Amino acid sequence: MFQVLDLPMASAAPGRAPARIDEVKLIAPKRHGDERGWFSEVYSARTFSELGIDLPFVQVNHSFSAAIGTLRGLHLQRPPHGQAKLVRCTRGRIFDVVVDVRRGAPSYGAWFGTELSAANGRQLFIPVGFLHGFVTLDADSEVIYAVSDFYAPQCEDGVRWNDPALAIDWPIAAGVTPSLSAKDKVQPFFAHFESPFM
Repeated sequence: MFQVLDLPMASAAPGRAPARIDEVKLIAPKRHGDERGWFSEVYSARTFSELGIDLPFVQVNHSFSAAIGTLRGLHLQRPPHGQAKLVRCTRGRIFDVVVDVRRGAPSYGAWFGTELSAANGRQLFIPVGFLHGFVTLDADSEVIYAVSDFYAPQCEDGVRWNDPALAIDWPIAAGVTPSLSAKDKVQPFFAHFESPFM
């Protein structure tokens, strides 16, 4: 029912070697189709447990972004309400990004990005201890993501999306300014981010 795709090496900031992030999983649910359309199972607790994803999802969020270039991120929740996420794009296309902020991990500060779309049906599993963000590649894009802990505004945190220390290669055309929330315009830089994750 589910295929876990091989991830390329995560990109690192200038001067650091690329690293592998085995805990992040790119999942391709199988689609069963005929002339009417298709059916796909997108989550099974039993099958996900066999893939090493053995945790409850307690909340499902749905976002809509009207314009191409809407950028949401980079976000996370601190303990005791850290969130693992299972992200999918149900309309349009996004470039989805994770950054490893687990202190002591060989991939600390490294990032991985991939395209999620309604057409490819892929999902990205993001464990606790990672920043997350995405930029829309199509107008009217919708994203649905399940999380392993409830929204806790007192635990919200983030990092600036365009921090040169991370050097994320966002697929944004030269000269185009992404659409950001007021909060995301003033997120701290990575050098000032104190990760609570080991």
